[in-house]
Amino acid sequence: MLVRLVRMTFREDALLDFQAIFDRSKHHIRAFPGNRHLELLHDPDHPAVRMTYSLWDSADALEAYRQSALFRTTWAATKVLFAEKALAFSGEKLEVLP
Repeated sequence: MLVRLVRMTFREDALLDFQAIFDRSKHHIRAFPGNRHLELLHDPDHPAVRMTYSLWDSADALEAYRQSALFRTTWAATKVLFAEKALAFSGEKLEVLP
């Protein structure tokens, strides 16, 4: 299982635009082969920051999504709203406590 975190800082005037993009694409992303979970988070200390937390079957499944038309169109519309470059991290689960 691969965990993917993406931290995005938006221009304050672009938050509603991003939310509309996310609302249009979230069910398609969640239904993408290999995606097991998707969450949208906000940073309580930084109101213009949003983060996605997603779980993927493998790095190959994530890469297939990143090469898809869904990702290309969603990311193209999203990145023009940034105030800063996005940060992305992937990790494989080693241990999960109940």
